[in-house]
Amino acid sequence: MRRRVFLGSLAFWFLTLLLLVSPAAAQQAETVSISRSPGVEQLLGQGHRLELQQRWSDALTHYEDAIRLFPGDPALQQRFRTSRMHYEVGRRYRDDSFRRSVQSLAFEDALRLYEHALVKIQSHHVEPPQWDELVWHGTRNLTIALQEDAFRQRHLVRVQTEAIDRFGREVRRMIDAKEIASRRAARTAVADAAELAQRRLNLPPTAVVFEYLCGAVSTLDTYSAYLTPAQLDEVYSQIEGNFVGLGIELKTDGGELLIVRVISGSPAEEAGMVAGDRIQAVDGRNIDTLSTDAAANLLQGEEGSTVELTLADPEHGSRTVTARRRRVDVPSVDQVRILDPATGVGYLRLVCFQKTTTEDLDKALWKLYYQGMRSLIIDLRGNPGGLLLTSVEVADKFLQHGVIVATRGRNTQEDFTYSAHGPGTWRVPLVVLIDQDSASAAEIFAGAIRDHRRGTVVGTRSYGKGSVQGIFPLSPGTSGIRLTTAKFYSPAGRAYSHVGVEPDMAVQAAARPIDGRVSLDTDDAMLTAALEAARREMAPKLARPR
Repeated sequence: MRRRVFLGSLAFWFLTLLLLVSPAAAQQAETVSISRSPGVEQLLGQGHRLELQQRWSDALTHYEDAIRLFPGDPALQQRFRTSRMHYEVGRRYRDDSFRRSVQSLAFEDALRLYEHALVKIQSHHVEPPQWDELVWHGTRNLTIALQEDAFRQRHLVRVQTEAIDRFGREVRRMIDAKEIASRRAARTAVADAAELAQRRLNLPPTAVVFEYLCGAVSTLDTYSAYLTPAQLDEVYSQIEGNFVGLGIELKTDGGELLIVRVISGSPAEEAGMVAGDRIQAVDGRNIDTLSTDAAANLLQGEEGSTVELTLADPEHGSRTVTARRRRVDVPSVDQVRILDPATGVGYLRLVCFQKTTTEDLDKALWKLYYQGMRSLIIDLRGNPGGLLLTSVEVADKFLQHGVIVATRGRNTQEDFTYSAHGPGTWRVPLVVLIDQDSASAAEIFAGAIRDHRRGTVVGTRSYGKGSVQGIFPLSPGTSGIRLTTAKFYSPAGRAYSHVGVEPDMAVQAAARPIDGRVSLDTDDAMLTAALEAARREMAPKLARPR
């Protein structure tokens, strides 16, 4: 079964996707002798210092932000890719579902899995594959894994570092000597590398094949990746709008885990957690002795299990709470209210674009209509995206005609133009709030509203994620891959990648409440500007769909 889904590099509801890398990255920086701007040099220097300090989450976030400023710089791209490889090795080997796959899958089955991934890349990725490059990056990924403690402790406990280094040099020479111009040649090269690793290091050949698979996929682009069985289940849970966990949204802040949002009715809310709390310890383990990724992993667990958290906030100091993990339904539409009863300005926050969003939005709009809505603010700030078709359906509720978004891929099967349909269109004057964290499906909606002049877009330039990802299960096994299959374009034909949506009314973010709650006496400059725009565009009478 194939599902197409947008994924931003932003927060999931139970934890933030913390991109961490290995300390070995600091020793692996390649020298690139080209002339570049002082701004890039400064960013590279800052990133290198973060790596030397082993602040891997901060380093990778830094490189990602730097690439948004200088999207074409090869040195930044190189550091990002290398950092990402280091991070993903550690993340995979902390994943029970991945470790079980490596242990249970026979060598020949692992090779079939690798070839199945290559078939999907060949058929669906937005760019045609270069087989020699995919294998070369797989080799690089393997040599990085050989440096990682998580990998070595699993497979190479009694192997001397000198032997590992010799093998790394030997396997690179072997791959460099091969002519790899086809999928079959790629499979053969990986099989040879795996057999060499078994002879030289007694390394399980299946583990080697997985590193080649992960290296090939992750180097395609920023968003393509191998998904362990647990990660694949997690993606599908997000699509459905539910997951097993505590019901909190986290972000890293100065090396700490900060609770940004607590989902209503979740175990976290029932335990007394609130936005603004900082997690100090998990089950008695102080997180200041752990990486942020390791600390966040402690929050995960089986349904029905409990976790004890030590929390701190400026007002109440330190306290301990206990919560039981269970399935949490994530509302995709939040804070539905009449913001200004005097002028009938309605407000709602679109949290994400998931399977339930269209139905959730319908209920919210009718609720506001019966409360006297005369204009509407839709808040997309912090919205990481979601499902392509859902974003189209939501835009269709406010546009009577015209193109909503167009997708273009290497395969003509990925070329679609999605247009609005007249029936059921809400005619209420519209203001859309965006910020630098509004991404993918959120940008489709905001871009369509802006290009059709259907409403006023207020805020800051959006994230700039202009690509479609498809989720492809792999066999044998229960894992999958996420592949970029197409790029999407605004109704005016503008690409979103690295550009985003420019607001009609630019307003710098200032002192937005940490949980996103809004009120008339807020210091939220963006919301204040949106409120004034909504009042100006207020309809003379209630606007119902037709």
